Amino acid sequence: MKFFIDTANLEQIKEAQALGVLDGVTTNPSLMAKEGITGQENILKHYVNICSEVTGDVSAEVISTDFEGIIREGEALAALHSQIVVKVPMIKDGIKAIRYFSEKGIKTNCTLVFSAGQALLAAKAGATYVSPFIGRLDDISTDGLNLIDEIRVIYDNYEFDTQILAASVRHTMHILECAKIGADVMTGPLSAITGLLKHPLTDSGLAKFLEDHKKGN
Repeated sequence: MKFFIDTANLEQIKEAQALGVLDGVTTNPSLMAKEGITGQENILKHYVNICSEVTGDVSAEVISTDFEGIIREGEALAALHSQIVVKVPMIKDGIKAIRYFSEKGIKTNCTLVFSAGQALLAAKAGATYVSPFIGRLDDISTDGLNLIDEIRVIYDNYEFDTQILAASVRHTMHILECAKIGADVMTGPLSAITGLLKHPLTDSGLAKFLEDHKKGN
C-alpha cells in the first residue's frame, strides 16, 4: 500500500518524507486556504514547492466544473511538474475530461467518489486514481470501508489499472482496514500515519530495556 499525506503544510510533508514511508501527496483548495495560501499564482508555486519535497505523485485539484475549464486548468497544472496528477471531480464533465487527459498521457485522480458506480465510470474513463471518501461516508452512518471492498471486487473482476486511493482517512484503523481490503493507496493526515508507530507494549518494553541497560552500567 502506498502512503500519501493529505495536506498543503510543507513541514508536515517534510516530516512524513523524512520518516521514509511517504509515496505522494494529495491536497485541495481547502487545504491550501488552511495554510494561508491564496491567489492562483501562489497556489501554483506551492504545488511546485511540494513536488520538490517528495518523489511521488502530487494531486493538484481543478476548480472548474465545465469540460473546457477543467481541461484548461488541468493542462496548466500538469505542465507545472512531471509529478502532478490532475484532480478532477466526479461529475459528467469530469469523466469526459478524465478520458481526454488519459488519451493525452496526463495522470488523473477522480475525487469525491461515494459509490461503486462512480468508481466504475472513473476506471472506464481511464483515471489513474479514484478517491472514495471513506471518512465522509462514515460521518453519515454509511460504511466507507464497504465501498473500498466493492470497488476492489469490481476492479479485480475486469483488471482495471485504476488505483484505489482511500481518501478522507481519519485514523490508524482506517489505514489498517484499507490495507486488509486491498486499497492501493491511502491518503490521510500525518497523525494517522505516525499513529501506526504507537503501541503501549512497545513503550513499556523499551522503557524496561533502557532501565535494565542503565542498571548494568
